[in-house]
Amino acid sequence: MPDFSLELLSPSPVCGVDEAGRGPWAGPVSAAAVILDPRRIPAGLDDSKKLSAKARDALEIEIKQVAVAWCVAMASVEEIEELNILHATGLAMRRAIEGLSVAPVHALVDGNYKFKLPCPIRTVVKGDSISASIAAASILAKTARDRVMVDADALYPGYGFAAHKGYHAPIHVEALRRMGPCPIHRPSWAPVRAVLAGETMEID
Repeated sequence: MPDFSLELLSPSPVCGVDEAGRGPWAGPVSAAAVILDPRRIPAGLDDSKKLSAKARDALEIEIKQVAVAWCVAMASVEEIEELNILHATGLAMRRAIEGLSVAPVHALVDGNYKFKLPCPIRTVVKGDSISASIAAASILAKTARDRVMVDADALYPGYGFAAHKGYHAPIHVEALRRMGPCPIHRPSWAPVRAVLAGETMEID
């Protein structure tokens, strides 16, 4: 269970930062920045991947209610293609920090890559399982991106975006083979690139 000890050891105010959507074949990458009040830490915070959708949705509401500040930002498919996924992730993180109503003096960032962000950072490997602020950010980033992909399912039916959110899934593979990519697919991703080139997809 993540706790607040890393935040207490960092210059204040400190924000937790995490992303969602680096791996999918389609859709934007999202990032969230959250400054938590140490007196109002939501119970049940954890890495968003370890939580059910129902738990994430409930925690999203609570985080937004009790946080000192929070912001979610995204980088588009076009930006991912122009910058590459790593730098697009950094762009989304920078936008999230810059969008906070309270400027942090320090950020705890999930992972081990030192993105160039608007304030000094400390990287935390598996931070969403260690830091309460990073866990909160992971939940906001994922729930926001999931809603984007549910909306995309209505715009581009047949791909199953509402279910798999753009990740590798049998329905996604079959739809790509049958219908080809749609406007929110990432053209440089190997499965999408193969279809665009008229090659046989080898992914099962």
